[in-house]
Amino acid sequence: MLHTHQPGLFDLEERLRQLRQEGDPLVRLNEAIDWEIFRPWLEMVRDKERKSNAGRPPFDEVLMFKILVLKSLYNLSDDAVEFQIRDRLSFMRFLGLGLNGRVPDAKTIWLFQEQLSTLGIQDELFKRFDLHLTEQGFAARKGQIIDASIVKAPRQRNTREENEQIKQGEQPEGWSEPKARQKDLDARWVKKNGVAHYGYKNHISVDAGNKLIRNWAVTDASVHDSQVFEELLDPTNTRADVWADSAYRSAEKLKQLAELGYREQIQRKGVRGRPLTKREKQGNRTRSRVRSRCEHVFGMQSMRAGGNLVVRTIGIVRARCKIGLRNLAYNLTRFTWLRQRCA
Repeated sequence: MLHTHQPGLFDLEERLRQLRQEGDPLVRLNEAIDWEIFRPWLEMVRDKERKSNAGRPPFDEVLMFKILVLKSLYNLSDDAVEFQIRDRLSFMRFLGLGLNGRVPDAKTIWLFQEQLSTLGIQDELFKRFDLHLTEQGFAARKGQIIDASIVKAPRQRNTREENEQIKQGEQPEGWSEPKARQKDLDARWVKKNGVAHYGYKNHISVDAGNKLIRNWAVTDASVHDSQVFEELLDPTNTRADVWADSAYRSAEKLKQLAELGYREQIQRKGVRGRPLTKREKQGNRTRSRVRSRCEHVFGMQSMRAGGNLVVRTIGIVRARCKIGLRNLAYNLTRFTWLRQRCA
């Protein structure tokens, strides 16, 4: 028989206290981050004047941004994050909502992110927090590591002819307007280690000292890693070393790095007829110890997402917003850990 009792006045407070004692990571995140630094850019989303004062007032911009952070940290859909906010005490506390508080529905959350992506505000939010990191003593240092990771998108059930037209930048013939709106014309296929993937790539530059993302770019998955290289370089880093895997190594890239004043720490790769020497293999092992820190970043991002990063959006503009927010969310949690360690 299920035993129930009338909830007492302090039952909720006691439950929240227990969650805090058990190490609720969202409590530490709230304590470490000054969310108000983002407000000037978030207010741009609501910059248009309301047509009427009738109806309920809009939700606070910072509250909506924190919901997008939750979506990014836990790889949740709009419907799922609405449900989790209503269901989880830790989410409610993170957002400053009570049991009787009004919760944004999935459509409201979708619309806020849609406006954010249309304006490209995720770039400004990322830059603002990067400035905050420097102000707090976490400037880019000890060189930088450049790498890319595939972010999967829902597979499109297109014919070969339709895919060929899409590659040519054309909309396949016979598609109705509603069907075209549901098709992602920007994502692409790529093979990695013999496995085909469909989606986008998250290209990042991580500083080797603090393991924070300093620059990022988003392309479709078919774009070779080396094509997004120079734009990721961070001239503010305290050291000139640049680590990357062998996919970035070419005579052209080495020349560009030298001209820009960087020291290349790029993995070497043997070719037929010229295997790597013992010294080159040792150099690769030495460089790998630093370069693996970038893999830790991707690992942390996918860990909370159940090991499978996915964008549930259509088009590269929305994908760029979602991936950019995920990179920012990583930096928020990484800063929280660095701050706690220093304390």
